[in-house]
Amino acid sequence: MWHNFRSRLRNGERLCGTMVTLPTPAVAEILADAGFDWLFIDGEHGPLNTSEILSILQAVDDRIPCLVRVPVADVVYINRVLDLGATGIIAPQINSAETAEAVVSAARYAPEGARGVGLARAHGYGMAFQDYIRNAKDQTTVIIQAEHALSVKNIESIVAVPGIDAVLLGPYDLAASLGKMGAVDDPAVKQAINRVTTVCRSAGISLGYFGVTANAVRPYVDLGYQLLVCGTDTLFLGASATRTLNELREM
Repeated sequence: MWHNFRSRLRNGERLCGTMVTLPTPAVAEILADAGFDWLFIDGEHGPLNTSEILSILQAVDDRIPCLVRVPVADVVYINRVLDLGATGIIAPQINSAETAEAVVSAARYAPEGARGVGLARAHGYGMAFQDYIRNAKDQTTVIIQAEHALSVKNIESIVAVPGIDAVLLGPYDLAASLGKMGAVDDPAVKQAINRVTTVCRSAGISLGYFGVTANAVRPYVDLGYQLLVCGTDTLFLGASATRTLNELREM
């Protein structure tokens, strides 16, 4: 389902999203109704399998853009989630230009890429095949993650790959790769993020950031980051439940 997400991103609009990790379509429906601009469906770290991602897309992709993070930057996974009808893909651990090129190729039909051609949900199970093919070039969003020291080292060559729509910082994995597990505000991590920021800005590539709270994301809003991922379904549930329980016990 298209939502002009890619054009909104490329036009500089700030897009506020959150992460879906639970295999329950109702959770995605609640988050969609909350008013987020997009949903980050996590197929990497969460328990979501293909059928569960499909159920989530069937529940909400008519009203909100859904981008799926694939488990690995692999053509099979990329083809699969796009054929399910995802607005785009988020590819983790992109540490070289060669990997970035493979991701873009897997997500784009020929002649821009080598995406496999099938008849799936995205194509109306064949009934809307021509319409989907006609729009996929302009509408399919490809986001890569910079979340490792190698990605930071190779960022100039990575963002030079045509077809990348945004670079999403993964601060926790990046910190771990720098020997700073959990310390996303460590000076070494900040320095690495600043390098990615500078290079992406020079290349005209949109930037994204994940933070567990709005305050964690705020500094990157101030830096002009557009693609924001704040919180997760489980954190929202746990924080609200804890707060309510504490209020009850204080009565």
